[in-house]
Amino acid sequence: MKNKPTGFDYFLILFLGFIAFITLYPFLNVLAISLNDANDTIKNINFLWPRKWTTYNYQYVLKEKELISSGVMSVLRTVVGTLTGVLSASMVAYVLSREDFVFKKLFTVMFIITMYVGGGLIPDYLLIIRTLGLGNKFLVYILPGLLSTYNMILIRSFIEGLPFSLQESAMLDGANDFRIWYRIVLPLCKPVIATIALFCAVGQWNAFMDTYLYAKKLPTLQYKLYEIMSRASMRMEVHAGDENLAQSITPMSIRMAVTIVATVPILVVYPFVQKYFVGGMTLGAVKN
Repeated sequence: MKNKPTGFDYFLILFLGFIAFITLYPFLNVLAISLNDANDTIKNINFLWPRKWTTYNYQYVLKEKELISSGVMSVLRTVVGTLTGVLSASMVAYVLSREDFVFKKLFTVMFIITMYVGGGLIPDYLLIIRTLGLGNKFLVYILPGLLSTYNMILIRSFIEGLPFSLQESAMLDGANDFRIWYRIVLPLCKPVIATIALFCAVGQWNAFMDTYLYAKKLPTLQYKLYEIMSRASMRMEVHAGDENLAQSITPMSIRMAVTIVATVPILVVYPFVQKYFVGGMTLGAVKN
C-alpha cells in the first residue's frame, strides 16, 4: 500500500521547485532579453518572456562574415584540445598511480607546485612567442594547456581505487605499460574520463584570451563574438543621440545574444556525458 504524501513531501517539492527556478532564471532572462525589442532593454525591464519579439539581435551577431570560419576553429581546437588533454592527463595519472614508480612522490609534489606558482603573463608570452615560436599557429591552442594538474589528480585518484591485481595479471601475460594503460586502465576509467573531457571541452570552447594574445590571425568563435560585442558598445557611444539606433540594438541585447550563441553549442554536449560526469565526480571524491 502506497503511503500518502505528507506535509514534508509537499514542502520538499516546493523547495526543490524554487531551487530549480532560481537556477534557470538567469538563463531564461538572458534568452528573453536576446529575443526582445531593444526599447525594453533600455528601460531595464527584467522578464522571463519577451514582450515584443525580435530576432534582430541575432541577425546583427550572425551577419559577421568570419563567424563560420571562427566557429570551425573553435570546434577544431575543442576536439583536438579535449583529446590531447584527456590522453596526456590519463597517461601521467597512470604513471603516478603506480606504487613501483620510485619518484612518485617527488613528481607529484612538483606537479602540485605548478597549481600554486606561475610565471605570470610576460614570461608566458615570451616563452610562447619567442622561444617556442607558436604565434598565430594552431598549436598555440593545444600545447600551453596540454596537461592540467587538477585533471591528472582526479584521474589518478580514480585509478588508485581500481584493483591493482588487474595490472599485475596483464604484466604476467606480457603486456607492457602502454598496453595496460590503453587496454585495461582507460576502459575502466570511463566515468572520470568523461568528466575530464567535459572540463577540457568547456575550457577550450570558452577560451578567447589566448587568441587575443597569441593568435589574432586564427580567431575563434569566442574572440569573434567578443569583437562583435565591443563594436556594438563603441557604436552606441559614437551614436549616443541616435534614437533609431537605440531602438534597434543596445549593448545589453547584443551581449545577451552573444551569450546564447556561445553557450548553446556546449550545452548540447552536456546531456550525453551527464551520467558519466556525476559518477566520475562522486567516485573521485570518495576515493580521494
